[in-house]
Amino acid sequence: MYSSRLPVSTPEPQPIRRQHTARYYAHRVKESLTTRVSKLICAIFLAFLLVVGMLTFILWLSLRPHRPRFHIHAFSVPGLSQATGFENAEITFNATARNANHNIGIYYDSMDGAIYYKDQRIGSIASLLPPFYQGPKNTTIVQGTFSGASLTVNSQRWTEFMNDREKGTVVFRLDLTSTIRFKISTWNSKRHRVHTNCDVGVGQDGLILASSKDKRCPVYFT
Repeated sequence: MYSSRLPVSTPEPQPIRRQHTARYYAHRVKESLTTRVSKLICAIFLAFLLVVGMLTFILWLSLRPHRPRFHIHAFSVPGLSQATGFENAEITFNATARNANHNIGIYYDSMDGAIYYKDQRIGSIASLLPPFYQGPKNTTIVQGTFSGASLTVNSQRWTEFMNDREKGTVVFRLDLTSTIRFKISTWNSKRHRVHTNCDVGVGQDGLILASSKDKRCPVYFT
């Protein structure tokens, strides 16, 4: 016969949990504080780098030097309509150099000028302007006359002028060169050799054409 008693299962004894020591908990608290402090220091350092980077970028935007701006306003070749004009040939010009920077000055060494026709230099003037300082948002007039020893034009060259004149336009190139330094507060930059090339067309009357008047000239450094 079957027994009416239900089997009784005896539970297995559970392992006794060991309680951690006070030293263990103190170490865990110390480790947690160290991690938090390290994270805080890293966050402060990254925020500092971000602020410095933004300030540097803003300062660069406000102080980055712009190269000078040159414009040609007047240019003439008197006597261009005369077959013997080369005997007393002269070329006069009027240009401007502008410092468009707001907080940066420019020191110029002496400025030289040269005249080219069909990529051949036909005239030059050394020390067209003596050394000078140009303050921010300032414009300096650059003018001169090429004649005599500073302008080499013979009868053959003058004939070429006359032939171009019959076509309506004689094209010259005015080159102005100088060595400059930028001045920011009490700091001066290194020297840069600056060049500007102004292509100028004159009409049959020997005066600058409207298409060339007040034109901005390309500027580059070497």
